[in-house]
Amino acid sequence: MRLSNLEARRLWLHNHGLSGAPTGPLDVMSIINALGFVQIDSVRNVTRAHHHILWSRNQNYREKHLWPMLRNRQLFEHYTHDASLIPMQTLPMWRRQFTRMGKYVAKSEWFASKAGQHSIRDIIARIEAEGPLSTHAFSSELDAKSKTWALPPHKIALDKMWYAGELTTSHREKFIKFYDTPERVFPAHLHTDHRSDKEQINWLCTEALNRLGFATANEIAKFWDAVSTKEARAWAEGTPEIELEAADGSLSRTYVAPNLQTAPKPSSRLRILNPFDPAIRDRTRLERLFGFEYRNEMFVPKAKRRWGYYVYPLLEGARFVGRVELKADRKTGLLSVTGFWPEAGVKWGDARHAKLDRELCRFARFVGISEVDWALD
Repeated sequence: MRLSNLEARRLWLHNHGLSGAPTGPLDVMSIINALGFVQIDSVRNVTRAHHHILWSRNQNYREKHLWPMLRNRQLFEHYTHDASLIPMQTLPMWRRQFTRMGKYVAKSEWFASKAGQHSIRDIIARIEAEGPLSTHAFSSELDAKSKTWALPPHKIALDKMWYAGELTTSHREKFIKFYDTPERVFPAHLHTDHRSDKEQINWLCTEALNRLGFATANEIAKFWDAVSTKEARAWAEGTPEIELEAADGSLSRTYVAPNLQTAPKPSSRLRILNPFDPAIRDRTRLERLFGFEYRNEMFVPKAKRRWGYYVYPLLEGARFVGRVELKADRKTGLLSVTGFWPEAGVKWGDARHAKLDRELCRFARFVGISEVDWALD
């Protein structure tokens, strides 16, 4: 079976909730369940990435809707490819990730030292006695020989226990993480539900492929970033394959989900996507399917950037038509367009510009901003 490039793009966008118009009744949990998880990020350029990702799927979403779901234990926070909010029912299949991440961050000799063990015991005792605490509740001095970028010992200990699942996120206040013991956060029936490693790998790979629709072993592994490519390849043995047409017309073989169906033609609405949106997170897959080269240049020196600091891809229908750099000032109520780059081969006439202007106005209203200014003019 062969999947044409147009069919592949439509399926990819449909599976990521970017096919239909972003309207209708709001069900935040359904959106996150469909995506598998939502990445969280501290940078608030216009709005933080997690809010923008959810708003892109349904524009009735508001920033106030997400964090109560962490407090209500509908979600838990841990590390996929980055810090993420994950549906709570995923917990029994996530224990291998606690183990994997715990081993990864425990390589430092400090953890086995008397000072490290004392710091860990002190932190756990305080949290058990006082309830959820943030890193600001603790203090510890850096060793005189430490590098300038080194973390203080208490922060290292908190991170280690959080990655290993020995502590978990209770809630966040103004994006500050509060740590608590898993026994007080995770529902008992899920916390005591232990699955074999084989069952966890099977679930993670199955759920990844179902959401991806079609994928290589490496793409399956990268979805949750909780299994290795070797483990994903072993799991996929015997899985049906198809020929996939890339944007440049080349063909490659890829595994296909058993529930693969023809996706509908996407809405012609123009969308402003976040740089951390799951539909564009895998830059290699993005370029292969859409012929759209995109890199996040936040950490690239200004003089070396091709585009800008925080640049949003512009999606129209089933293709990317450009990118835009935005800055928001909530105090003055102004959303400024500081950079605009049409995609090569895409004509930007009055109708397409009007689409972008309407979406910019909707984006501005989402964060309580009343005016859009093309600072380039």
